[in-house]
Amino acid sequence: MIIAENEYVTLRYVESQNYLYHTVHRPVDETVFMASLDSGVDFMHQHHVQKWLSDDRLNGPFSEAFSQWAINDWIPRSIQAGWKYWANVVPVEIKAAGTLGPFIEVLYDMGLRMMVFSKLEEAQTWIVKL
Repeated sequence: MIIAENEYVTLRYVESQNYLYHTVHRPVDETVFMASLDSGVDFMHQHHVQKWLSDDRLNGPFSEAFSQWAINDWIPRSIQAGWKYWANVVPVEIKAAGTLGPFIEVLYDMGLRMMVFSKLEEAQTWIVKL
């Protein structure tokens, strides 16, 4: 089931395994990406979804403003909606992958368990086993 879709990202719900799954198609427009992520929070809240898989391999680096929005706004709302597990397939570009580093410790402290992967299949296996 597709929750949100645009030229940058597709967010879907994998009903058979009860997780949200977004795929980035190219470096995102952060405003558009934020709207897609917000759709996911609403869906998690309404349908009691606790798992999210992010395929960010084709994404670029995040701005400081986006990172602050994610940490201070989106992630707390997501956790409040029931989010507990995040499988993240990191961007291929080293600079982009490095912008995820600050999130990992913050998320752990907030109660979210995150695993980082370079291969989509490994991320899918991990998220499904939970």
